[in-house]
Amino acid sequence: MNIWQDLIKGTVVPIVLAMLKDRPMYGYEIVRVVNARTNGRFEWREGTLYPALHRLEADGLVTSKWQDGASGPGAGRPRKYYSITGKGLAELAHRTAEWKEFSAAVNACLIGG
Repeated sequence: MNIWQDLIKGTVVPIVLAMLKDRPMYGYEIVRVVNARTNGRFEWREGTLYPALHRLEADGLVTSKWQDGASGPGAGRPRKYYSITGKGLAELAHRTAEWKEFSAAVNACLIGG
């Protein structure tokens, strides 16, 4: 049993919403930022991200728009940028509150509280 994989699966949605909170991003950019912020512990790949993005879009939590890439490798190539919606911001706030409560309970059990 890989505990990291189980924990990661349960956090994909709130992490994606959090990544989109400040600005629109394209899929591979989200993967790179998450991997960097977690010092490679999550090792997200497109197969982790895109099904979640499609569900979030179907649920009205994010929208997408094709745009030309601004800079870097593949500049000018169309990329699908994702943006969080008002409904997505509300869901992020809800999930963040749940996470704080959950992690406090786990910490109380594991390290005392």
